[in-house]
Amino acid sequence: MRKTVYIGILITLTTFICNGQIVTYEAGEKIDYNIHYGIIPGGKVSLDLEKEYLDGKEVLHSKLSAHTTGIVDALYKVLDIYESYIDPKTELPVKAIRNIREGRYRKYNEVTFDRTTRSDSAILTSQLTGVHITQLQIFDILSCFYYFRNHILPVDTNLKKGETITIMTWFTDELYPIRLKYIGEDNVKTKLGRIRCYKFNPVTEKGRLFKSEDDVSFWFSADKNFIPVKIRFDIFVGAFTAEITSCEGLKYPLEIIKR
Repeated sequence: MRKTVYIGILITLTTFICNGQIVTYEAGEKIDYNIHYGIIPGGKVSLDLEKEYLDGKEVLHSKLSAHTTGIVDALYKVLDIYESYIDPKTELPVKAIRNIREGRYRKYNEVTFDRTTRSDSAILTSQLTGVHITQLQIFDILSCFYYFRNHILPVDTNLKKGETITIMTWFTDELYPIRLKYIGEDNVKTKLGRIRCYKFNPVTEKGRLFKSEDDVSFWFSADKNFIPVKIRFDIFVGAFTAEITSCEGLKYPLEIIKR
């Protein structure tokens, strides 16, 4: 039976958030990945989390940076940066930045999240599209995965295959539900060694890029960190894979399968 976990309910019920307790990640976490297009090296990705101050308040600043390398960079240069400033007490974003440079295409936008003016909803202000009213517990594309790591996986690792978790986010200036279907456990071979993982497939829309709803896969380490270890995109022109190459500043030692 499919199971949908609605984040709004979980935030109300989860005592960790009320206490502002972070149990699976902390400031100083840094993870690097290599991107491959088939067997061809195509780029690098870094995911950093640091403690900073925004408007005089302490926040966690997450930054995801992806850029092409080698022959792929020569053919089609990409530099995409996503940033999220997260309230450490609620784990909800207060500001999100999307900075896209792909070939000649450029897109930059900042979105701020106001959850104090209204008691029943959030006011989002986008530099590109103005003011939007959304549900109070709304995530951006980065903060939702930290919440997923910290509150869904630690308490819900008894998921059955085929069950789905839904997290509501604000992405590209619209409501964007992220639906993660649990596939099962998998041992992933990486440069760091074999890592036992939980595999999820975000439900994608069939069309211009994807042939089916299961053409994207995420692998999260099945230890206390629940870090993303591998991501695979199967699209019409081939498969892109991002695999972990290094990590530091994790809350707990990364568990490697010993031979």
